[in-house]
Amino acid sequence: MLTRKQQQLLMFINDRLEKDGVSPSFEEMKEALGLKSKSGIHRLIIALEERGFLRRLPHRARALEVMKLPESASGAQTAVAKPEKPNNVVAGNFSKPRPVREPIVEHAAEIPLHGKIAAGTPVEAIQNVDSYITVPPDLLGAGEHYALTVSGDSMQDLGILDGDTAVIKRCDVAENGAVVVALVDQEEATLKTLYKKGAQVALQPANSSYSTQLLAGNRVTIQGKLVGLIRRY
Repeated sequence: MLTRKQQQLLMFINDRLEKDGVSPSFEEMKEALGLKSKSGIHRLIIALEERGFLRRLPHRARALEVMKLPESASGAQTAVAKPEKPNNVVAGNFSKPRPVREPIVEHAAEIPLHGKIAAGTPVEAIQNVDSYITVPPDLLGAGEHYALTVSGDSMQDLGILDGDTAVIKRCDVAENGAVVVALVDQEEATLKTLYKKGAQVALQPANSSYSTQLLAGNRVTIQGKLVGLIRRY
């Protein structure tokens, strides 16, 4: 049984596929359902996939296939009709072919890419979503995640290099020794290792060419902590 939002999304996708032949974008789905974030759409799609109503086609953007419709939409829970093949095949008494076992494809997850984060001199605080990226689901746990592009070399001794994509779990507290996205004075964001020293906070680089920033605790806001890296060669 589907929730109301799951059924609304499924019917919206099905209607758009029948009308245009292309599944709607996450932005269009978000607006159609009146949701505030695309992460909610992602969770609905995962739930519909798990229940066998949707299938995401690999290696294709915006490629969704409706496998069946709910009972309330069609009077009975039935598979979506596929185009019939031309009747030009000669029937024969052939032995039943052995079923082909399809490889198990682990569905990827989509998270927002906000822009660049400095692993060096802090950059302007990041607010706008530039785009979305697909990441392996085993990089993500519970909670909300986003991605940032690393700019600079101050974290290179931890293997965080210029041009890497940092996968961040959104949070406002972190333990000592965690690599965090820290917002300084509500203006500048940087990626550093966090250490709390009484009423002060140390933002420590991983490159001897840079100095540790020692700041009053009320000047630093934690926006998330690093949970994974993606690198293209």
